[in-house]
Amino acid sequence: MTSLDDQSPTAVAGLADLIAAAVAGCPGVTGLGQAPGIPVATYLPGRTVSGVAVRADEVEVSVVARYGPPLSQIAAQVRQAVAPLVPGRVVDVVIADIAPPGPRSAAAAEPAGRRLAEQGNRQETRESANG
Repeated sequence: MTSLDDQSPTAVAGLADLIAAAVAGCPGVTGLGQAPGIPVATYLPGRTVSGVAVRADEVEVSVVARYGPPLSQIAAQVRQAVAPLVPGRVVDVVIADIAPPGPRSAAAAEPAGRRLAEQGNRQETRESANG
């Protein structure tokens, strides 16, 4: 097996980008995401591929799941999409969040905690303006 030390940053970046694109095509995934306190990323010169960690013997992918399908099914979709790109490596899938029901959009992929906090802030602003 090839270690990351044997791969150029360009090769690692290309692989991380391919993985991100493959995951984005999974029907049970609304996007890549991050669980609080669990950073999953590939750090490259000048940029970071958030939600994909490429390591010598494994790849970790952190996703926002679509509401509805069983999470085990979504994880299997992600593994099936990524495995051909990283033969011989373990593919670990982290379900960082579940998008609310509705159309697939960038807003749906935003972590639910942040959306709820922003909604609460807007409500407080309206109440203080009215009152």
